[in-house]
Amino acid sequence: MKKIKIFAMIFAACVAMSGCGAGEEEISVRDVKIRADNFKTLGRVYFDDDAACCALSGTGLEFSFTGTECTVTVEGDSMAGPGNADSNARIGIYLNGERVVDDMIDQPSETYEVLRTDIETEAQIKIVKLSESANSTFRITGITLNGTAPKPVENNQHLIEFIGDSITCGYGVDDPDPNHHFSTRTEDCTKAYAYKTAEKLGADYSLVSYSGYGIISGYTGGDEPLSAQTVPQYYSKYGYSWSKNDSFDPASVEYDFKRQPDVVVINLGTNDSSYCRNIPERCEVYKSAYVDFLKDIRKNNPDSTIIVALGIMGQELYSYAEQAAADYTAETGDTNIASMMFDNQNQQTDGVAADWHPTESTHDKAAEKLAGFIREKMGW
Repeated sequence: MKKIKIFAMIFAACVAMSGCGAGEEEISVRDVKIRADNFKTLGRVYFDDDAACCALSGTGLEFSFTGTECTVTVEGDSMAGPGNADSNARIGIYLNGERVVDDMIDQPSETYEVLRTDIETEAQIKIVKLSESANSTFRITGITLNGTAPKPVENNQHLIEFIGDSITCGYGVDDPDPNHHFSTRTEDCTKAYAYKTAEKLGADYSLVSYSGYGIISGYTGGDEPLSAQTVPQYYSKYGYSWSKNDSFDPASVEYDFKRQPDVVVINLGTNDSSYCRNIPERCEVYKSAYVDFLKDIRKNNPDSTIIVALGIMGQELYSYAEQAAADYTAETGDTNIASMMFDNQNQQTDGVAADWHPTESTHDKAAEKLAGFIREKMGW
């Protein structure tokens, strides 16, 4: 079943026109082919069967065109139903920098009218998956324009990859009640420190993050590590999701690493600390596994500067993460790595979000610190 959702931006007569004079490209109704050369890709987007498959937080497409109409069609996965309200994929669509679509994909197919106007205008469209991959994915299957052919927005000069957990995903950032729990409805990666850091630096981003995940253990109250919820096992994939999609399983597809990031930021350890609990033997296992993960990151990103960071929701394991970076350098001779401790969230001044996660105010401060660190380190 397909339903039409209207989020059109109606332009007034005073909007500057971009007419199609002699020699300019013809304005016409066209169904855009969903292939990589028509779009700028945001994060790890997989193109298959005339669709752009989006799993990880922040994945999506960006393009520009001149015209009067734009509709976007997406297909959900097994979570795309009203009975899965807390796990539906959340999508945001931007028109010339303004979010004009913010919706939960609760039907197998959704079509959004993003633009309808009588005045030909220059439009820049950005489609972003706001929620994370573990709960749900979606496929962009159709884009129809009354306008010129789409052109990819140019890549920024720099690319930063962020590897993290719920903090990087923007868990609960839209819910100011710390007693509320996880929901994709209140998750928005664009309000989290990673996305904001890239914005501050004028860089492109890629987010590889999963709520509750760590390096040796996911969040747990038990005495055994929750080893199923670890990021390194999925690092070379397009993501991981326990939802079902007959057309796209992100964990089964190897990522190509074609565009190398200038910087890789790792923010993992908050969930590991729930298992380690300052027990030296467990902390040492975390440190050793961190070294192994650094080697894997370097194998896939030979020239990237790696930054080990931790501390927004607790600094207990930071010294071990920092030592992992030092041990990695000592073992490999690779000095293109640095460590930075985030300031712990200040609940009194900045509040807390769902499940005691960072508010957007805390994310703003973390982004400011990280952007400054990268700027100094990289000379940007």
